[in-house]
Amino acid sequence: MADYKPPLDDFRFVLHQVLGVDALFARLPGAREVDAGLIDAVLEEAGRFAAQVLAPLNASGDAEGCHFDPASGRVSTPKGFADAYHAYVEGGWCGLNAPAEFGGQGLPETLGAAVKEMIDAANLAWGNYPLLSHGATEALRQHGEDWQRELFLRPIIDGRWTGTMCLTEAHCGSDLGLLRTRAQPADDGGYRISGDKIFITAGEHDLTENIVHLVLARLPDAPAGSRGISLFVVPKRKVGRDGQMGGENGVVCTAIEHKMGIHGSATCAMHFEGAEGWLVGQPHKGLAAMFTMMNTARLAVGIQGLGLIERGYQASLDYARERLQMRDIAGAKFPEQAADPLIVHADIRRMLLTQKAFGEGGRVLALHAATLVDIEHLGDDAAAAKAAEEELSFLIPIVKAVSTEAAIECTQHAVQIFGGHGYIKDNGVEQLARDARITTIYEGTTQIQALDLLGRKVLQLKGAGLKHFLARIEAFCRDHADTAELAEFVAPLGRAAQDWSDLTQALAAAAAKDPEVVAAAAVDYLFLSGHVALAWAWAISVAAADQAGDARRAAAKRATARFHYQRLLPRIESHRAAIHSGPANVLDLPAGQFD
Repeated sequence: MADYKPPLDDFRFVLHQVLGVDALFARLPGAREVDAGLIDAVLEEAGRFAAQVLAPLNASGDAEGCHFDPASGRVSTPKGFADAYHAYVEGGWCGLNAPAEFGGQGLPETLGAAVKEMIDAANLAWGNYPLLSHGATEALRQHGEDWQRELFLRPIIDGRWTGTMCLTEAHCGSDLGLLRTRAQPADDGGYRISGDKIFITAGEHDLTENIVHLVLARLPDAPAGSRGISLFVVPKRKVGRDGQMGGENGVVCTAIEHKMGIHGSATCAMHFEGAEGWLVGQPHKGLAAMFTMMNTARLAVGIQGLGLIERGYQASLDYARERLQMRDIAGAKFPEQAADPLIVHADIRRMLLTQKAFGEGGRVLALHAATLVDIEHLGDDAAAAKAAEEELSFLIPIVKAVSTEAAIECTQHAVQIFGGHGYIKDNGVEQLARDARITTIYEGTTQIQALDLLGRKVLQLKGAGLKHFLARIEAFCRDHADTAELAEFVAPLGRAAQDWSDLTQALAAAAAKDPEVVAAAAVDYLFLSGHVALAWAWAISVAAADQAGDARRAAAKRATARFHYQRLLPRIESHRAAIHSGPANVLDLPAGQFD
């Protein structure tokens, strides 16, 4: 595969021109020292690390995979992964966004999101090892006791330990109310955790001296269902309340999964046998605490999708420029050569532009979501923080699901552009397609995201976040109503937003009469929402590019935005038609007749 080239120029454009983070950070007390120079320096160094340290390990890590020793329960990562992790720690990347009071750098989440995309584009499997440490930090910071924060956060933030999220059990995936792992109170004030978890990312590895598991389990008096779940911190090696390290805890990896993709990422089955653990937060309130970690992870997985889109786009673009195949249908474009390069052909361009549109538009949307995290946590305006939290909560399922589903579509386009040379391993794009497949499944499937979006964020919460985002679109359309250069985007965006609002109200009315409407419409509603959100991202990108005065970039952004509006945004019509068709066409066939 072609070398990874970090899209630093586009990151700078999105952060400085499109989202205006320089002015935003100046208004946030927790980010006032973060100026354009610091942002660009971090981006530059992160790009170097991703391109020079991580990207060269991507193919070899996929080919080698992880190694499991059944006798000891130990997992060894592919060659070079441990050295890369140590370089990551030495570079200070572990604590980039972590709170300064626990040894982190306290930089904005927006900057961390950009860094994360480059890491995932370079080597998604490796990026999974530090991924959940960030979520564990947030869960413990917001819900842990003072001594837990002091004991567990510092070694996680400085990279000596990593974190995991232990939810899934063999008999229950997304339905956590069925979990069976038990927590028995102990005389020392802690608990003894017993049970089995599966699909645990980085549950066991050789990168750090300890691994901190955040485990969902039931107390003896727990009510049935999801209301009876508590959260516990369970280290691989025992850690007392006094900070003293003990021996091995009752936690062991019993197997690693043999997977379709992300071979270099250890996906573990974990057995807990009377393992020492400590309650995080209140009894029976563990799911709420875990969602702090899960929401962080869901945004992160959406960014994984963007990284895969970018890497596939770069590889297939390079190939399309170099590979000579046939003549353009209208006549030779390069008559001095034996054939024209692939990039002259219309459908090759369609596949490239689809990747470019989803990748660059999705980058704007994801980084916008990250700015909401910063407004919520680094600002001092309570009303602004509440509005940011509501909008972020609404956008997370959209960013997670739409970016990852687009990653599947776009990496398949990359394979298709390479043709037979894409289907074989030599060029690396088939790995991207395999790696992308899991992103729509872990941290909540696309279907779970859809139900969360429509059922909870829109209906249950009265569309609070949707209202904020629609107001954002309306403000843009109002401000640019008389901008002739943006007319081709402003009017369609305004209509799409109004139709989105009207459809939402109609769905709410129908759902009040028939709850099945929600389940049948959710995925189509999610994709419709995503296409409108991306249309907003492209409209503000064109406006920013025009204002910045870079003619080359402005022309490229305008052409790609036009492609999105004319080729991708019309997909909302099919989603709207499916929604209006009602639930009967998916429910009427009796289960016994699925022959």
